[in-house]
Amino acid sequence: MLGKLSWDAIPFNEPLPLISVAVVAFIILIALAIVTVKGWWPYLWREWLTSVDHKRIGVLYVGLGLLMLLRGFADAIMMRSQQALAVGEAQGYLPPEHYNQIFSAHGSIMIFFVAMPLVIGLMNFVVPLQLGVRDVAFPVLNSISFWLTASGAFLINLSLVIGNFARTGWMAYPPLSGLAFSPDVGVDYYLWSLQISGIGTLLTGVNFVTTILKLRTTGMTYFRMPVFCWTALASNLLIVAAFPILTATFVMLLLDRYLGMHFFTNDGGGNQMMYVNLFWAWGHPEVYILILPVFGIFSEVAATFSGKSLFGYRSMVLATLAICVLSFMVWLHHFFTMGAGADVNTFFGIMSTIIAVPTGVKVFNWLFTMYRGRIVFSTPMLFTVGFIVTFVVGGLTGVLLAVPPVDFVLHNSVFLVAHFHNVIIGGVVFGALAGYNYWFPKAFGFTLDATFGKASFWCWLIGFYLAFTPLYVLGLTGMTRRLQHIPEPSWQPLLLVAMGGAVVIFCGILCQIAQLYVSIRTRERRRDLTGDPWNGRTLEWSTSSPPPAYNFATLSQVETIDAFWDMKRKGLRRVETTCQSIKMPRNTPTGIVIAFFAVVTGFALIWHIWWMATLGLLAAAVTLLVFGWSDNREHEIPVAEIEKREGARLGLGPAE
Repeated sequence: MLGKLSWDAIPFNEPLPLISVAVVAFIILIALAIVTVKGWWPYLWREWLTSVDHKRIGVLYVGLGLLMLLRGFADAIMMRSQQALAVGEAQGYLPPEHYNQIFSAHGSIMIFFVAMPLVIGLMNFVVPLQLGVRDVAFPVLNSISFWLTASGAFLINLSLVIGNFARTGWMAYPPLSGLAFSPDVGVDYYLWSLQISGIGTLLTGVNFVTTILKLRTTGMTYFRMPVFCWTALASNLLIVAAFPILTATFVMLLLDRYLGMHFFTNDGGGNQMMYVNLFWAWGHPEVYILILPVFGIFSEVAATFSGKSLFGYRSMVLATLAICVLSFMVWLHHFFTMGAGADVNTFFGIMSTIIAVPTGVKVFNWLFTMYRGRIVFSTPMLFTVGFIVTFVVGGLTGVLLAVPPVDFVLHNSVFLVAHFHNVIIGGVVFGALAGYNYWFPKAFGFTLDATFGKASFWCWLIGFYLAFTPLYVLGLTGMTRRLQHIPEPSWQPLLLVAMGGAVVIFCGILCQIAQLYVSIRTRERRRDLTGDPWNGRTLEWSTSSPPPAYNFATLSQVETIDAFWDMKRKGLRRVETTCQSIKMPRNTPTGIVIAFFAVVTGFALIWHIWWMATLGLLAAAVTLLVFGWSDNREHEIPVAEIEKREGARLGLGPAE
């Protein structure tokens, strides 16, 4: 009746997972107790858990990403400390099986449940505001997308205490991920959690492509859109094109595991390298799915805090589109060593070098934007400057690895690990933190503490270089990837430095937590009463902080790039009142209900509980049908309420 599930699935003989789960459970219970005692459940249910407001959903995405960052970083610091300690005769404190699970979970969590939620969350919050519209094209679909992502994150964390996680690395290459070498449920946790969250991401891509192409405000032609909207468009086009590849690849691996098929088993007529090709046909566009929106964030920050319009707007847009196309022509550089031949390797090596050109265009545009500008070194600007330096180093090492003979030497070394983290931390994480600090006052109505913000930046920057510069050196001296035990004692000093770097990064995370705590405690004197704390240039700064549910009482007429800057330059004010009521989508529990049944279905499929999987799928389908037949999907905000709020915002009447 319960399939493969039994008491043996709980790791009673492994103290580390049990202690981790106990600590997390204790924190969750305290949080639930506080919410219950304070009587916050009705508010949370009404305003957040069932919300279809793109701004609330964006905040939920970012919150999920930051929460999972703690889990992913805990895995990272355990790996760094294990490698620093397990040298020579010493065996460290993590047994190989547990280390391999941590290693696999770290990559999966950081890519799918940290980087993706942070980037999608910022796009969710900002893009409709920058486009000057009231919501995304499909608000309920937006809610479903988030809750499916949260379902996948929950399943991965559930593997800590019930069963185990994959021991294959975050890429789950066959044959290691096949039944012959991974007969337990670890790979199944990996596949189903990523399938569920991947469906949510694909729906997000469809939603935002539609929103950007069809819902811009009056006068906002394509070449009047902010650069962040352009990079969001490119990123979501890549999601729509690339994520079906990953979904189909995982379906084939699931069929191999569940029905004994042989898509990726060489002995059965399949081809293991087909999995690798398909995975990276998604995987390299995924790098640009993450980094392109971040390029947009840095463009917005550089222009705002330099007091200038972005240099080379059109070249920036064209470079973005060039990267969008070229990203599908470089995937084979992830496995030059597969033996495809000199001709194939040469083509992909050349393309991998060419794709660096539009990225170089962007770097020079940012530098020229700052040139002779009145630069304000706020926390977002510090992350931008740190990004430019760090990402250039990561890009140069990437061009080096694009040369096949060099890659043959370095591919399986920690040099590659350093390069990848150079791009993801120096690019995506720095960009997400810049965006978090930049748009936080727009989301919550008060600014973040600058002292702790800058301290966090310096810890992240210094910690990054301490953690990963030694890996470049170790890679050049021959240290391979994925080591649970270090056989060469001469590597230990640099591994200890790398561990120290991870500790410094942890201090940066603590500074961010302190920054949020201090900012909330002192929020009354940090209030943003203008809606424009940074003297911004784009339309999101033309409404109040935080924006109302309808975003704008009247939709703007855009005449140029940097629409709000143009309004301020001309001395124009937004229309104070509106003579029309506004219809907005009504909140619905559809997303969170579907997420519950997605977790039930995923868990049942992992453990082969077929009756539960059937019921879960049917319940999710019924939930969709109930919503589909509902005709009570909108509510109307009356004119009086809008006029009252807008009057209070513009100082024309008393606040509510």
